[in-house]
Amino acid sequence: MATDANTEQLVLYRELGDHIALVTLNRPAKRNAVNAALASALEEIVRRTEADPEIFAVILTSSNNSVFCSGADLSAVAAGGGAGINTPDGGFAGFVNAKRRKPWIAAVEGQAVAGGFEICLACDLIVAADDARFGLPEVKRSLVAGAGGVHRLPKTAPRNIALEIIITGEPIPARRAYEVGLVNRIVPAAELLDAATALARLITANAPLAVCESLDAAKRSMSVSDEEGDQLARDAMTRVRATEDFIEGPRAFVEKRPPVWRGR
Repeated sequence: MATDANTEQLVLYRELGDHIALVTLNRPAKRNAVNAALASALEEIVRRTEADPEIFAVILTSSNNSVFCSGADLSAVAAGGGAGINTPDGGFAGFVNAKRRKPWIAAVEGQAVAGGFEICLACDLIVAADDARFGLPEVKRSLVAGAGGVHRLPKTAPRNIALEIIITGEPIPARRAYEVGLVNRIVPAAELLDAATALARLITANAPLAVCESLDAAKRSMSVSDEEGDQLARDAMTRVRATEDFIEGPRAFVEKRPPVWRGR
């Protein structure tokens, strides 16, 4: 696992049970600013969770209760060490363009700005503490939110709200983000991880391959016609029908017991 000079692990990994993994950005003194080492560590964890058949869902959070992630480490960029913050496979932070089939939940406390907000947008769901704030301040520095901000935010929030966030550079509080549908849950900060874990358990109670296929089809359908979306759904169902879990679901229902998902 990548470390800073003080030997702290930059990204922590823990399994919570119920097929849930907890991933924690852990560069608190630098507000979780993304440098090459953090990007490499996060990319490796994405690969690890994708490859682990026992992990059905992942929660991404921060060890710093005042900031989720402040974006790119501009001091590293200015010093010429910023090339690694974008990886060939994962893009910014080794994450925003990573090929992921399993659902990720961002659990956000404090500031999620610039690339930090873009990491949230790359996740599938967001749970926010009531003190969280989300923003894309890039235009204030003559930059473009090119790690997903300008193209993902308008697909997630209402058009005018998304455009206001993008072109003013001003952040919005968690309550407003929840009201416009950008955030799935808003809770007191002390309840953040519990709320994210409860949401993850709702996911992991389901057949994992059906979840992955449904998530993939839903995301791909956002940019295609109804006819193409229908085909994506039918193709996903064909693949699910070929799994052992497709037999287990109806069998468990008939036998009046909880299903035992194998992920195969």
